Amino acid sequence: MAGPRTMAALFQEGSMSTLTGLILWLVLAVLCWPLALLALVLWPLVWLLLLPFRLLGIAVDGVFGLLRALVTLPARVLGGR
Repeated sequence: MAGPRTMAALFQEGSMSTLTGLILWLVLAVLCWPLALLALVLWPLVWLLLLPFRLLGIAVDGVFGLLRALVTLPARVLGGR
């Protein structure tokens, strides 16, 4: 299991993802500018459509975290890791 990430690492990951997306969009703009403009216009709509799935994923992750904590609680109380 990986340790907790620092804020700097999370910021750097987000920056690289943004930079990669920008470079890919610029390549698309050079190759086919109407498709690049369409992607630019439709991206907010796609983001809004996917938002409920992200929220559901966060909720499911929280439930699994709670279940894991409940299952491992006896071992933690008895002195295990």
